[in-house]
Amino acid sequence: MFSKKRIIVSTIASIAFAGVGVFSSQFGTTCIQEVQAGSWVNQYIANNNIKPVGIENREGTFNRWSGYRNGVGRPEGVMIHETATPNATAEAEVSYFNRKWPVLQTYVHAFVDANKIINIKNTDFLVWGAGPNANQRYIQVELCNVNTPDQFARSISNDAYYAAAKLIQYGLPFVPDKTLVTHKQATNWWHDTTHVDPDGYLAKWDYDMSQFNELVGKYYNNLKATGSVDDAVVDPAPVVPEDGSIVKREGKVTVANPGSFAVPLVAFRDDGTTADSNRGLAKGSAWYTDQQRSFDGHVYYRVSTNEWVADTYSSFVGW
Repeated sequence: MFSKKRIIVSTIASIAFAGVGVFSSQFGTTCIQEVQAGSWVNQYIANNNIKPVGIENREGTFNRWSGYRNGVGRPEGVMIHETATPNATAEAEVSYFNRKWPVLQTYVHAFVDANKIINIKNTDFLVWGAGPNANQRYIQVELCNVNTPDQFARSISNDAYYAAAKLIQYGLPFVPDKTLVTHKQATNWWHDTTHVDPDGYLAKWDYDMSQFNELVGKYYNNLKATGSVDDAVVDPAPVVPEDGSIVKREGKVTVANPGSFAVPLVAFRDDGTTADSNRGLAKGSAWYTDQQRSFDGHVYYRVSTNEWVADTYSSFVGW
């Protein structure tokens, strides 16, 4: 929550659904299935098969390139904010802050609404969103205010995905109140600001951080296991002959490297041996693969014409 916060001129009624019903508004009629008061958002997301959108990366106008207190690319977690700006979309907030941050002296990494996740600052570097103590520790994301229950559920799904994906990207565990925190908690810990978001906004929708943490935890665990937010059974890796012959099977490999921020790649020579590539993959990213082969007791998955990642650094889900 920013120091520039504009005054909220209307309030959103707190809602709690029980049983099966519908919600009608100018945006249409939304079916709500078997939703219990106090947990309706997460259940609504599951019942309606809501999926988060992808993260759209843009480089904004914030031209400060300071590392966190532990260095560049070393955040300690993700901080959740909300904009307190009625009806402003992620696009509108991005445009506003790209123009006004030199005057406002505030900026965050990303904005999220019901339709978009827009990341406007490389999360390897800190931003100015919650005072010096929080800024040097956390990736910071703003949740935009929306108008309908369906929009709120979709925005929460997107926000939870962003938080889970960033924790995985930087090899951080999911620990509520430590690696996933709020602006309110930063205010209580360090008193660098007076803001207490996003708790009040969540409460207007009969939601709270404990329920948000449940959703982030679900997404975090599923993303690590399968590369998807869905509960899924990981398909067994293909059986690859030891003679180095190629097996063709489409799927996805999700890569990780506990010892580095990049995952190494290799190229195969004509004689079947490997050579190190001068490129790598971002830790926590997922890649399409269509071929597998073995070498020196390991399976390698092809992610480009002649670039392969070893099973040491990857998990495979077949299609």
